[in-house]
Amino acid sequence: MSERSPAGLGRLWRATVNSWNGLCSGAKSEQAIREELFALVLALPLAFLIGTTMARRLEMIAVVMLVLTVELLNTAIEKLADRVTMEHDSQIGRVKDLGSAAVGIALLIAGMVWVFALGERMGMF
Repeated sequence: MSERSPAGLGRLWRATVNSWNGLCSGAKSEQAIREELFALVLALPLAFLIGTTMARRLEMIAVVMLVLTVELLNTAIEKLADRVTMEHDSQIGRVKDLGSAAVGIALLIAGMVWVFALGERMGMF
């Protein structure tokens, strides 16, 4: 068991470094990712002001993280699609539109959670 643990920790460390590098790369190259990171920074204290329970606060932060996650995946899809061809291709255009739709839906989910939390804080629910 001890022989496998260092290797497992090594893989975990490399995965963590790769994740950090991907986040940094995305933040450097994509305005949308920078905006969502900013939203996450704002969401952290705001969730504690607005959320009425710890569970609600965590939900509020988690949905902002969900939006960031979907944006990162959408960016990866777009970068890969552009690597395949920079020429207009209707199938690649549809793939990019699907990724964009996923971001839009994640934003709607986040908005619903935050509006509900605000309503809850104001005694509307």
